[in-house]
Amino acid sequence: MKLRLFAGVSVLVVTAGLSACSSSSDTSGEGSGGSTTIDVWLMRDSVSAAFQNDFVKGFEAAHPDIEVKVQIQEWDGIGEKVTAALASNDAPDVIETGNTQVAQFAQSGGLLDLSDKVDELGGKDWLKGLAEPGAYEGKQYGIPYYAANRVVIYRTDLFKKAGVDAAAIKTRDQWIAATESLNTGDTQGIYLPGQNWFTLAGFVWDEGGDLAVESGGKWKGSLDTPEAIRGMEFYARLQALGRGPKDSDEANPPQADVMAKGKVAQVISSPGGATAVIENNPELKGKLGFFPIPGKTATTPGAVFTGGSDLVIPTASAKPDAAYTFIKELTGDAWQKKLAVAMSYVPNKTTLAGAVASDPGAAAMAVGAAEGHATPNTPGWAAVEAKNPIKDYLTAVLTGGDPQKEAGTASEAITAAMNSGS
Repeated sequence: MKLRLFAGVSVLVVTAGLSACSSSSDTSGEGSGGSTTIDVWLMRDSVSAAFQNDFVKGFEAAHPDIEVKVQIQEWDGIGEKVTAALASNDAPDVIETGNTQVAQFAQSGGLLDLSDKVDELGGKDWLKGLAEPGAYEGKQYGIPYYAANRVVIYRTDLFKKAGVDAAAIKTRDQWIAATESLNTGDTQGIYLPGQNWFTLAGFVWDEGGDLAVESGGKWKGSLDTPEAIRGMEFYARLQALGRGPKDSDEANPPQADVMAKGKVAQVISSPGGATAVIENNPELKGKLGFFPIPGKTATTPGAVFTGGSDLVIPTASAKPDAAYTFIKELTGDAWQKKLAVAMSYVPNKTTLAGAVASDPGAAAMAVGAAEGHATPNTPGWAAVEAKNPIKDYLTAVLTGGDPQKEAGTASEAITAAMNSGS
């Protein structure tokens, strides 16, 4: 899933110009000198033009029998385009897809089962927030590519003025205490809009709950469990330590605009959000820091939703061996370290987190990524997000509704949406 920040700004937006690399009308599979040509679909802004060019050049030098042609795809409408490609006889050989999209593509039978490659690719160390949604019905179709997740972006000057040491905030209780001390006068301790449901999901996961569970082949909404209710209770405590609207999400109004006005001590976002804040208010340059979302105890960071991408091979590919070689290189340790540094991403393995140690935002993400989760791994989840009763649930509770009753209503709506196509 493409991880959104503020309205119109994505953590993946770090450079433009990839469209200049978009090319490929050769579907013969034969490159110059009889080499194999593979067609690769990558998403716009997932990597910079410089990194893409370096990788392709390095890959082709290491594998002179394989030529790579990259086509850049737009996120809008990509689901329908991939579905059509998988059903055709002219599919690309490698496709980058949002991690939570893999299930819907695998359901059709259009993806190659790569389960026998997991050990060879170091799967035991993959981030579970990428690996788990890349699997469907016990088979691994998506190979983790890169990840991004939410952290706390904070005002270093306001923390210093309040005598708060961000580095010492390791638990939820410490976070609440710090935020209470920052929430004074016209300064909001935290700006947390009422419908930031990905943040709620993290708190639910921390408590051992989930958004939905599967039983007997059917999915059921589970916001009404005691664990999920506790997650909602913590969300409400935190949200009250600011003046975020109870009936809208982080895009309305854009968090960047709100924090840029100078009266917000913290927001929850991916690190790229800091860039958007500074663009709106250059005076805040050098005054923004990052720390992982705290967990219930100091030994475990808070759970987060893992956004990012997996790489898949269509069953219709005429060159699956060459496609796999491409994926093996791009998701291997050497290029993952380079990608993390170039793009401020979290590498696909927990063992590679040190690659971003010198990047404060990415380093904070990497800590949280170890506790990363994905939304329920089923094609039916798309119907939930389309209607999103979780947002309505959040607003209902924050405006005085009974948590148990409202959670029951939301769970019923989730159940109906997830099973609407079955």
